Amino acid sequence: MEKEQAKETKSFTDMMRVRMKVVLDPIGSFLNKIGLTPNMMTMLGVFGNLVAGVFLARGDMFIGGLFILVFAAFDALDGTMARLRGQPSAFGAFLDSVTDRYAELFVLGGLLIHFVSIGDTVTTIGIYLAAAGSVLVSYVKARAESLKFNASVGILTRVERYIVTVLFLLLGQPIIAVWVIAVLANITALQRIWKVRQQAS
Repeated sequence: MEKEQAKETKSFTDMMRVRMKVVLDPIGSFLNKIGLTPNMMTMLGVFGNLVAGVFLARGDMFIGGLFILVFAAFDALDGTMARLRGQPSAFGAFLDSVTDRYAELFVLGGLLIHFVSIGDTVTTIGIYLAAAGSVLVSYVKARAESLKFNASVGILTRVERYIVTVLFLLLGQPIIAVWVIAVLANITALQRIWKVRQQAS
């Protein structure tokens, strides 16, 4: 079951890459030609999520969702550009992973400011749980891989978290997005912990 689950997660990621490759490769090639670098795209992507967080803090959920949607492409393009250059770097991969965490926390931070300002304590707690779960999903996998374990399982990885966030923000339902991530991200972290526990046994 664990192997099947890991395979399904990988297959979903691979499917997304294959489908987007046709679109991203020409764009990435153009951006390389005009002198932009993969790391520049990474930083532009995290800046876009910071701007999204500002709009979310003001209660502009639809605009915030649009910014997240648009700048998600930057996150995909940095890896594409590095591949096309034939020079992916360890630092580039490290920077991409770190900025991904910042991007998520900028978005959740914007939501936190908004719901604190309107006195919604329950949703504020949900945002805390969503932030904790999102960070733990990534940390558990990174820590597991540093110890030579495989933790590539889970029902709500980063791609799915983006989809949930953008979808419900555009629909004007940020509270649903918060609680879906709060519950499922933490379940995903626990799934990964359990998988490592099984391997360690």
